Amino acid sequence: MIVDQLDNAALYKSVNSRLAKAFDYLKNTDILSLEVGKYPIEGTDVFAVVSEYQAKKLEDAKWEAHKDYADVQFIAAGEEKMGYAPLATMEVKDAYNAEKDIIILKGSGDYVTATAGTFIVFFPQDAHQPCVSTGKNDKVKKVVVKVRV
Repeated sequence: MIVDQLDNAALYKSVNSRLAKAFDYLKNTDILSLEVGKYPIEGTDVFAVVSEYQAKKLEDAKWEAHKDYADVQFIAAGEEKMGYAPLATMEVKDAYNAEKDIIILKGSGDYVTATAGTFIVFFPQDAHQPCVSTGKNDKVKKVVVKVRV
């Protein structure tokens, strides 16, 4: 897991060339003007999913993980808490869905508050619980760049 501000993204470009493309996209795109939807960056290897929503109560948010993709979750507007735990500490709630590249988990972890300008990279070994309300009921605009690993 990596947590930082988009202004510092260049520090992480050497981790993976596809991750570098994700950061370039986030830095060079007017995210706030994008409509909700899916945007190709590099075919199915790197693509962005833009969403807008009300953050959820903690008890309504789901723990998840992915096998084929890392998530670069970037908060463009609003704020939310995101949970993190090592995948090995979680229990499987719903079996892995290969078509959606997601496994739903149960367990507990630690939380980070992500405000506008923050990105968090969750790798396949990172269970995460996004979309959790900070109690402010802010509407969130987020881009998740999916990066094949």
